[in-house]
Amino acid sequence: MNRADAKQRQAAPVRTPTDLSSAATKDISAALTALLADMFALYLKTKNFHWHISGPNFREYHLMLDEQGEQIFETTDAIAERARKIGGSTLRSISHISRLQRILDNDANYVTPSDMLAELAGDNLQLVKYMRATHATCDEHNDIATASLLENWIDEGERRVWFLYESTRFSA
Repeated sequence: MNRADAKQRQAAPVRTPTDLSSAATKDISAALTALLADMFALYLKTKNFHWHISGPNFREYHLMLDEQGEQIFETTDAIAERARKIGGSTLRSISHISRLQRILDNDANYVTPSDMLAELAGDNLQLVKYMRATHATCDEHNDIATASLLENWIDEGERRVWFLYESTRFSA
């Protein structure tokens, strides 16, 4: 390979070999990238509430939110790597996340513990819906590997919703 060919190859976008169609790569990697933006938004919101929760159930809620934050963060690398494995690209910056995220931020100075938990329950439920939609995109393109990963993440999301919901059932 001559120097000009090498330089052109370095400037070309990375194209990971895959047996999925180019449409599948485009659709699935776009869905995964949006999902990844939502995961980062939910992770940061969960940690925000973890850091700022107060009240009589502080320890229980603080620990639960820390555990949930870790679980959410653990999915981020797998989502990004899956998008790359199938030949797509993924997030590149915080501003990229903010352009794609569908989970809303909460910058309030004070949120009651019950409102924090209820908001996170709703956000996690919305995230589960986004994961199901991504699963449907994978089914459409016969991407069983990504669908299989999503099934586990959906189960984890449903568990977070359940714990958050149950923690708010008898709150004043």
